[in-house]
Amino acid sequence: MTKIVPSVSVSYTSNGSSTKSNALGMRPMQERAYERRGEQYLLIKSPPASGKSRALMFIALDKLHNQGRKQAIIVVPEKSIGSSFNDEPLSDFGFWADWHVEPKWNLCNAPGSDNSGKVKSLGAFLSSDDKVLVCTHATFRFAVDQFGVAAFDGRLVAVDEFHHVSANPDNKLGVHLGEFIARDKVHIVAMTGSYFRGDAEAVLAPQDESRFDTVTYTYYEQLNGYEYLKQLDIGYYFYSGSYADDILKVLDPAEKTIVHIPNVNSRESTKDKVREVEHIIEELGEWQGADTVTGFQLIKTPDGRLLKIADLVDDDPTKRDRVSAALKDPTQKNNRDHVDVIIALGMAKEGFDWIWCEHALTVGYRNSLTEIVQIIGRATRDAPGKTRARFTNLIAEPDAAEQAVTEAINDTLKAIAASLLMEQVLAPRFEFTPKNPTSGPQEGFDYGEEGYDPDKCNVGVNEETGKYQIEINGLAEPKSEEANRICQEDLNEVIASFVQDKNAIERGLFDEELVPEELTQISLGKIIKDRYPNLDDEDQEAVRQHAIAALNLTQQAKQLLVGESTVDTDSNDPKPNTALIAGVRKFVNVHDLDIDLIDRINPFSEAYAILAKTMSEDSLKQVAAVISGKRTNLTPEEAKELAVRAFKFKKERGRLPSISSQDAWEQRMAEGAAAFVRFKDEGRYD
Repeated sequence: MTKIVPSVSVSYTSNGSSTKSNALGMRPMQERAYERRGEQYLLIKSPPASGKSRALMFIALDKLHNQGRKQAIIVVPEKSIGSSFNDEPLSDFGFWADWHVEPKWNLCNAPGSDNSGKVKSLGAFLSSDDKVLVCTHATFRFAVDQFGVAAFDGRLVAVDEFHHVSANPDNKLGVHLGEFIARDKVHIVAMTGSYFRGDAEAVLAPQDESRFDTVTYTYYEQLNGYEYLKQLDIGYYFYSGSYADDILKVLDPAEKTIVHIPNVNSRESTKDKVREVEHIIEELGEWQGADTVTGFQLIKTPDGRLLKIADLVDDDPTKRDRVSAALKDPTQKNNRDHVDVIIALGMAKEGFDWIWCEHALTVGYRNSLTEIVQIIGRATRDAPGKTRARFTNLIAEPDAAEQAVTEAINDTLKAIAASLLMEQVLAPRFEFTPKNPTSGPQEGFDYGEEGYDPDKCNVGVNEETGKYQIEINGLAEPKSEEANRICQEDLNEVIASFVQDKNAIERGLFDEELVPEELTQISLGKIIKDRYPNLDDEDQEAVRQHAIAALNLTQQAKQLLVGESTVDTDSNDPKPNTALIAGVRKFVNVHDLDIDLIDRINPFSEAYAILAKTMSEDSLKQVAAVISGKRTNLTPEEAKELAVRAFKFKKERGRLPSISSQDAWEQRMAEGAAAFVRFKDEGRYD
C-alpha cells in the first residue's frame, strides 16, 4: 500500500457544467472568451484542457468574417501543439462556420528548420488570399525579423502558451509583441494555462499589459464543472539514496502515470538517464520485450499484469519517434488500456493530451512554477471512471555530508512554495469586502443554512461563477482602477512573489521567535511596494491585505479540515475538501474575522506541519540548524519598515509602541523604531 502525505487535497462537486456546450457548441470558458471577441487585445487565462484552442477558433473566425481582419496567424511554442488547430467541423455543433487550415499553411507539419523555408512560406501566406496559418514561436520570430511588424498590419496574431513571452529585452517574442502593440495595427489574442511566472519575470511591460482585456477561467471552475474527476492531491515526498530505489513508494503501477525523471544537471540525477529508466522498469517487474507496433516496453508485474511502458527518454530517434507517434495515435485517444506508464525527460508536459493520466510524478524540483502547473495539467483531464488524480514531487532529502546542502535546502523550500501556490491556484476566487453597518447579502450568493447574518462576518458562495464573497472587519478597499484589477486578477502573482521570498519562507518555517506580522506586514508590504511602485500607500496596503487574506484563509481552511494526515492511494473515497468553503466558513464562524487577526497568522505554519510529517526528524533538525545559523539582526531597510508601522500605530493609538509590551508585534515595532533612529544617527540612510 502506497502512502504519501499530501500538502494539498481538494475535492470538487463534479457538476458537469464545464463540459456542457451551448447552442453554438461552446463550453463555458469558450463562451466567456467569445463574449469578448471584439477586443483588440485579449488575454485568456485558463487551465490546461479547458478548451483554449477551440475558443481561439471561434474568436478568429469572427475576427476574419465580421471584424475586417485579413488573416489569422496562430503561433504555438512547439510543432506538436500545432495539431491542436487541425480542421474542426464547428458547424456540426451549432456554430456558423467551420475551422479550416490549408495543409500547406500548417507550418508545424512542414519539414525543415524553423528558419529559412518556413519563413519564406509565411511570407508567401501574407501575400495570399488564404485566411489561417499555424507556425511555431520560433518561425514567427524569424519572420518578424525578416519582414518587419508592418507586414502584419490588419491581421490577427494569436499566441498560444503565452507564458513563453517575457518583457526581458533578451526575449525576442516579447520585444516583437511590444512593437506590435506600439504600432497598434494588429489584433492580439494571448492564451496561457499558467497563472504566474516561475521566474517572477513580467510577461509584458506594465504599459502593454494594461492594453489587454483579460478573460479568466479558474482551475476551480474547470475542476468543479467536470463530470468524473472529483479529487486532486498534490504532495511532496522526500527520499535518501537513489530515487530509483524509492520510487515504488510513490509510484502505484495500477495508476496511469507520467514519470518525469530529473534533468541531468540536477542533484537528483545519477547522470545516466538511460540506466535510470532501466532501473524504474526493473522495479516494476520482469521485461517481456518491446511491442513491435508501438515500441512500448512490456513488463510483467509480480501480480501477473502486463504493463505497457512508453519510454520517451531513449536517445535513439527512430525508437523514440515510434513511441511518440503511438502516444499521439488519434484512434487510441479514448482507449484507457493503450498505455500504462509514460517515462519522460523534457517531453510530455505542455500541450500533451493523455486524458487517462491519474498521477504526474516528477523527480527533482523544477525551477519554474509555470512548468509545475503544466505538469499538473497533464493529470487534470476528465475521463470516464477517473475520480481522482494526483501530482507528486519526489525530492532528495538534504544531507549534511553533501557539499550542496544549501542547494538541497533551497530546493526543499521551493517545493513548499510551489505547493502553497498551487493551493491558491486551485482554490475559488475570493472576493473580500469590508464588514460595515451597511453591509448586506449580495445577489447570487448562498450564505449557508442560516442565511446572511447582519451582526457578523459572512461567507457567500456563487457556485456558478466560482466566486466566494468574504466579509472582513477593518479591510482596506482598493481605490484606483489598477489596485482593483490587482485584487481581482493578480493576487496569485503577489502570493507567488511572497512564497518564493527566501527570507520570508525560511523565517516562517524555522524561526521559533517569529512575530507573524514581520512577514504579513513587513515582508509582503515590501514585495507589493517593489512590484507596484505606482500605487499610492493606501492602495498598496489594500492589495497587501487582500493577498494575505487569500493566503491565510486558504491555509486555515486546510488546517480545520485536514482530517487524516496520510492518504491511502488504494482507496477512492474522496476526502473532505481541504481548501474550500467548508473550512473557510468554519474559521469565520469561530472568529469574528478582522484584518488584524489575519495578520497575526504565520502563513507558513501549516506547511511546516506537513514538512514535519514528510521529512525525517534528523533532516528537519539539520535544515532548521542551517537556516537559523544564517539569521541576522535587523537590516536598515527592515528597521525603516518597522518604524513606518510604529508611526501608524501611534496615529491609531495616540502613543508609541512599547518595548516592554506583552504583545510581541508591538514590542517588535518598538525595537524597529529604535533601530531606525540608531541607523539614522549612524548615517545609514541616504
